[in-house]
Amino acid sequence: MQKKRFLKLPEYPGGKEEFRKYIHENLKYPEAAQQAGIQGVVHISAEINDNGEVLEVLVEKGLGHGCDEEAVRLIKGCHFGGVKNRGVRLKTRKKFRIPFQLKKVEVKKTADTKKIVYSLKPGSEPSEISPKAADHQKSGTVYSYTINIGKQQ
Repeated sequence: MQKKRFLKLPEYPGGKEEFRKYIHENLKYPEAAQQAGIQGVVHISAEINDNGEVLEVLVEKGLGHGCDEEAVRLIKGCHFGGVKNRGVRLKTRKKFRIPFQLKKVEVKKTADTKKIVYSLKPGSEPSEISPKAADHQKSGTVYSYTINIGKQQ
């Protein structure tokens, strides 16, 4: 009976969580992709030798607008941990998913912003208009004004 040999494969130092952290910290969203509103995942495969060096990077499925090039740059910048397999030298091919997601911009309303709505019918004074009187006066044009007071955003 022949002994089975289990080969060790190069892994990113710190595991998958550290790899995600590296991608998140070093990803530079391409300007063209931001302007076009491009989001998605770039699928990459890379050949890694037993010393942990990235040799060849291929885009399996890309997004375009500079996202593919940025994903290749990130993977080429990685160094995986070297492994020793009792004299066996190996090259492995790993697949990666690099997510490109635009950040949502939220508009916050501040407490110091106030709004005044003022309506006026021609031929009447503002103090004379009541909700019941406004319903009875069907003729004429109604003018509405909105005034924002506070900081402009």
